[in-house]
Amino acid sequence: MPVGAAADVGSNSLHLLVAVVGSHRLDPLVDESVLLGMGAVIDRAGFLGGPARAELVSAIVRYAETARRMGATTLTLIGTEPMRRTADAPAILAAVQHAAGLPVFVVSHEEEGHLTLLGVTLGRRVTGELAVVDIGGGSSELVLAGPDRSPHTTGLAIGSARLTARVVTHDPPLASEIAALRAEARAAVESAPAGRPRQIIAVGGTASNLVKVVPAAALDRLLTRARLGEAMDVLASEPFAHAAARHSINLTRARILPAGAAILEAVLERYGLDRLRVSEDGIREGAILAVARGDVAWRDRLAELALGWGR
Repeated sequence: MPVGAAADVGSNSLHLLVAVVGSHRLDPLVDESVLLGMGAVIDRAGFLGGPARAELVSAIVRYAETARRMGATTLTLIGTEPMRRTADAPAILAAVQHAAGLPVFVVSHEEEGHLTLLGVTLGRRVTGELAVVDIGGGSSELVLAGPDRSPHTTGLAIGSARLTARVVTHDPPLASEIAALRAEARAAVESAPAGRPRQIIAVGGTASNLVKVVPAAALDRLLTRARLGEAMDVLASEPFAHAAARHSINLTRARILPAGAAILEAVLERYGLDRLRVSEDGIREGAILAVARGDVAWRDRLAELALGWGR
């Protein structure tokens, strides 16, 4: 069985997955991440800059070594929202190529959505109306898919880290700040396309860490409106450092979780549903499967691959 690897450069973190590849299955060998906070740096300066760039490149080199050691024949590096907008993207791409001998594929919103959908379905065809949402640090991706049409991806200009920086100044956040998070999230999600999904699946660090805050959600991987409200109350009731320690969450992640919860609440409200399912699969799984299935032409075939294959 072949072994593939993928890493995505996001606003909050660099995340590596190495896995054994089957037709509609991935068996993880390594799944780890490092929080780099690239999005916040770029928000402040408009570019990543030398020190942060060196930290990113060093982390990619370590991950490339890990992937090779685990037997991966490919390592696909995906650049998402921060790489789309940083002014020094060419310098970052050149530095990674020089140090790790690998290209970084800076994907569009649409490509990012296709990869995420492919990761969630593991290449199986969509049989019902489905929405997949990935709350990033700087922006969020929303994919609407159905059995009789091509997936449609929308990039929402709102993310947990960026929204937190704009609204929250207290630790823990004040009631007025929680209200502002919710209001801004609702306003941003209003631009999401109309649809009638029967199911919403949330992927990424925001959703998976919110599950840790609500014990019942850890059992069934479901976040209802009531559970999201409970998570928001918990996170607003104690300093972020206490919440991080009590729920085994990175401190940086704990600070931005209330904003992430507000965005997920807004998505449920937008589509009139009470619950969503949290999946650990997403863009990295999609990238591994896309390369395994499409080889060097994976990017040209991505829209086709996102529709799934076989049964």
